[in-house]
Amino acid sequence: MSDCIFCKIAAGEIPCHKIAESDNVIAFLDVMPITRGHLLVIPKKHVELVYDAEPELMAEVMSTAVKLSATAKKVLKCDGMNLLLNTEKCAGQVVPHVHLHLIPRYSDDSINWPWPQGSLDGETASQLVKTLKI
Repeated sequence: MSDCIFCKIAAGEIPCHKIAESDNVIAFLDVMPITRGHLLVIPKKHVELVYDAEPELMAEVMSTAVKLSATAKKVLKCDGMNLLLNTEKCAGQVVPHVHLHLIPRYSDDSINWPWPQGSLDGETASQLVKTLKI
């Protein structure tokens, strides 16, 4: 997509602080990091929403993320890691191109966690299992 910032980064039209690259995936430092070492892993092919992504492509995105998170844990000496993929605006997706955040976490960082938790009753669980099962 010609006006997508991540497509321009993947094509080399916009510079980035590249960490890893394959034929299908590129990983780079987030220019608006939440914590030190915050990375993004994206497919080079434009895919706006994860629902529309090919599972094999997302498997490569996740494989890259797993390798990078292990490296980040070792070299940044972070205490944990959030892997986060937001899909659609209500879920926090800002750039309309699939991207997986790797956010190193430090015990003294100021990120608020955890999210509020709900509860799941047996009847609702049974209905969800029936409707979501693939």
